[in-house]
Amino acid sequence: MRTIATPNAPAAIGPYSQAQISGSHLFTSGQIPLVPETMEMVTGPIEAQAEQVLKNLAAVLAAANTGWDRVVKTTVFLTDMADFAAFNAIYEQVLGGAKPARSTVAVAALPRGAKVEIELIAEV
Repeated sequence: MRTIATPNAPAAIGPYSQAQISGSHLFTSGQIPLVPETMEMVTGPIEAQAEQVLKNLAAVLAAANTGWDRVVKTTVFLTDMADFAAFNAIYEQVLGGAKPARSTVAVAALPRGAKVEIELIAEV
């Protein structure tokens, strides 16, 4: 295994890494809408939080020399399913033509009061 760490995504806030490569796959930890430079949460609507989470994941993908077109699966955690449509619009805009398999689940709460968290698996 190889650990992926980049200053362009938030540092781990616990005993975990941003991502691990095992064989030909990248497995990321869940990303919440933290700004890497300040480690402050993006507040506001789901769109702003989703954009930051996807930006953080893009940085991890880049550090592993892969991209959205190689993402196999994402898992999305939302605290409010009423945000599903607004989240989807941002997700589709950022991923462009990439259409990985995806699960979206509602959860009671996320770290630091985030509205969204995403983890993914990609080919490297």
